Amino acid sequence: MIDAPAVLQRRTLGLLVSTQVIGGLGVASGVSIGALLAADMAGPSAAGLSGSAAVIGAALIAIPATRLMRTGGRRPGLVFAYGVGVLGSLLVVAAVSWRLVPLLFVGTFLFGGASAANLQSRYAAVDLADNDRRARHLSLVVWATTLGAVVGPNLAPFADRVTMPWGAPEYAGPYLFSALAFLAGAVTLFALLRPDPLLTARSMSLSDASDKPSSWSSAFAAIRASVGARLGVSAVAVGHVVMVGVMSMTPVHIGEYVHAHGDLLRIVGLVISIHITGMYALSPVVGWAADRFGRRPVILAGVVLLASACALSGTAGDDTVRLAVGMGLLGVGWGCTMVAGSTLLSESVPVGERAGVQGLSDVIMGVSAATAGALAGVVVDLFGFATLSVLAGIAVVPLAALALRRS
Repeated sequence: MIDAPAVLQRRTLGLLVSTQVIGGLGVASGVSIGALLAADMAGPSAAGLSGSAAVIGAALIAIPATRLMRTGGRRPGLVFAYGVGVLGSLLVVAAVSWRLVPLLFVGTFLFGGASAANLQSRYAAVDLADNDRRARHLSLVVWATTLGAVVGPNLAPFADRVTMPWGAPEYAGPYLFSALAFLAGAVTLFALLRPDPLLTARSMSLSDASDKPSSWSSAFAAIRASVGARLGVSAVAVGHVVMVGVMSMTPVHIGEYVHAHGDLLRIVGLVISIHITGMYALSPVVGWAADRFGRRPVILAGVVLLASACALSGTAGDDTVRLAVGMGLLGVGWGCTMVAGSTLLSESVPVGERAGVQGLSDVIMGVSAATAGALAGVVVDLFGFATLSVLAGIAVVPLAALALRRS
């Protein structure tokens, strides 16, 4: 009986890593052509709305998913979020077939449900983890996204080639693949995520008077009452805001000095691949560091990396190598704030409040990042990419001050 929680944790972690790969493939497959699809159907000015709709969808769909987790554990919430992603993918396919632009954005919004599931999965990894392994276990789930992020976009052309002979319109194939991937993730979790890790953690903490399903008001109160929780929420949100703001405008910046279409796609692909590798591939190292040296030092390291990335990217001009290095550092800095911040948040609140606080944190993160992405375009249009980088660098200063405070 003593070993039962450890055995369940290993089983849960393996299951989460597997479904994260599946879900990550589906998300990356659709996201990789979302902007192209929106531009094709609604014009170039609407290209950015596809990504914004998915980000906002991920943030808002986390609300009902979290409500299900508060009362029924991780399994119903994750299955629901993946199910919404399936529906969104199919609506996008229908929108492409019928050339309905409003339906396209409704589908893209609901497609964000799968991203919400992927994000919430990282928290399920720490429900039963030992104190000195929480960050490492969470980071493994984040790391599993690497395969999907790298392979998914390359599957998009293949999915189109396979489905078009069967009558599917161009750009529909990747979303059909996404729907199948999300369905596989939902079915796998529904069948195998038993016993539920969050419910098990609650049953092991019966002595905790606050061990009962939380409400949104109690989640807010739990965050306000804990210095660690406030820092965790801030680290996750600020890191995501800086990353999304700078990353979303990097292709536009490259387009200012690379004009040949083929060269532009090649350079953008290379730079963004380096950025994504920085985000996910080093997650296990970041998790080990957070367990070994503490959550705050790793958050502070993330602040330094994010600020350095903004400095390098903002002063790169037409130096693609310098820009690529900056984007790589931006990804690693994001990983530090995401892994250490999420772990600190999870361990700073009672088990009964955990799901509500985590869901609230992801809502704050998503809405903030979507706002940053929208404003980034305006800043670049009016003042340029260098100014955006300066503003993004300034945004991490309050986080550094908070991380250095102990009370």
